[in-house]
Amino acid sequence: MRRGALVAGLLVAVAGCGNGQPSPGSTTSDATSASSSAGSGSPTTSGSTSASPSRTTTAAPPPTTSQQPTTTSAASCVDRAYNAMTSAQRVGQLFMTAVSSTGMTTAQAQAITAGRTGSVFLQGRTTQGTAAVKAVTAKVRALASPVRGVSLGMFVSTDQEGGQVQVLNGPGFSTIPSAVTQGTRSAATLQSDAATWGRQLASAGVNMNLAPVADTVPADQVAVNAPIGKLDREYGTDPSTVASHSTAFLRGMRQAGVVPSIKHFPGLGRSSGNTDFTAGVTDSVTTTDDAYLQPFRAGIQAGTPFVMVSSAIYTRIDPDHQAAFSSAVIRTLLRGKLGFKGAVISDDLGNAAAVADHTPAQRAVDFITAGGDVVLTVRPSDIAPMTSAVLSRMSASSSFRADVAASVRRVLTAKHNAGVLTCG
Repeated sequence: MRRGALVAGLLVAVAGCGNGQPSPGSTTSDATSASSSAGSGSPTTSGSTSASPSRTTTAAPPPTTSQQPTTTSAASCVDRAYNAMTSAQRVGQLFMTAVSSTGMTTAQAQAITAGRTGSVFLQGRTTQGTAAVKAVTAKVRALASPVRGVSLGMFVSTDQEGGQVQVLNGPGFSTIPSAVTQGTRSAATLQSDAATWGRQLASAGVNMNLAPVADTVPADQVAVNAPIGKLDREYGTDPSTVASHSTAFLRGMRQAGVVPSIKHFPGLGRSSGNTDFTAGVTDSVTTTDDAYLQPFRAGIQAGTPFVMVSSAIYTRIDPDHQAAFSSAVIRTLLRGKLGFKGAVISDDLGNAAAVADHTPAQRAVDFITAGGDVVLTVRPSDIAPMTSAVLSRMSASSSFRADVAASVRRVLTAKHNAGVLTCG
């Protein structure tokens, strides 16, 4: 009875992933081929972070070979892949578009092939089970843009948090409890459970989970926090519990060979609006030294390969830009202060009301300029204008070309670490 009827009106269909409510359908607009443009660069990555404030976390299991290759082999393979790619293929690695979990449409397939898209998101609930999902993911993987001399596949992702946010269901998939329930278990138990859920994803051909949620909702705001609290997506109401349990979930996924992504940096737990449905969602509390950043610090220390950034506005960090378009949030805070050196993925930049004030082209360019790496859009029709805008901007700006090069290398590194990129 903690929330009861409060959630009933929120379970409407939405073509988003970051704010939790998976839709029963998908966009099917056609996409046209993106043009090609030259450009490359030699990016560097920032240092690592420290200071895990977790309360009851267990030691991380030894990563598999595919998760943690030697630095030399990773760099060599990434260089080899990068140098063999066309500009359009490089740009395509920076995009994730949606595919219906019950079957890929012609328009969705065209968006992937025309945009050389490097990642996909399985969207819309299914109850058909692992075998049916594997048939879909196999067709998706067959569309990966071939690169001479290397094996470069796709990240195939979904939202498999548990509770009201579980896209894949049916035979072979557990019914995953909500994060609120997961938060009552020990961290060791949750890590073991998450490894089981991750193996189920892997058996269905899904190698990336856009989870866990690392947002903390204060106890007195649960009933009014639309994106997290009303949907039971928080592991607890204090940063320490959220840190220990989101990190346990993350480690379990990695143990199963599934790439996790903590979200929604720097936190949606103290805003009332849901960025999927509401423009101008604002957090007027979070600062660069905020205690509620603790779960993100813990996840970074635990080795999360991806961090998803939110589309809310954080007035005490950058009052002029949504976080997804904010260099202060991504470059200065996440990469600089917290030391994250992996890949930054956006929350949905397709249907989300929070970014409706930008055209699709502007969303892609502004996200990469701010320091982001993977643009997630659940609208396949966005891929053509987005990739074309990035290629065009590369032709006009050497600094933007360097940004793109750095982002492509971060994505390729993540793929190599996950066994999605291999070199003979």
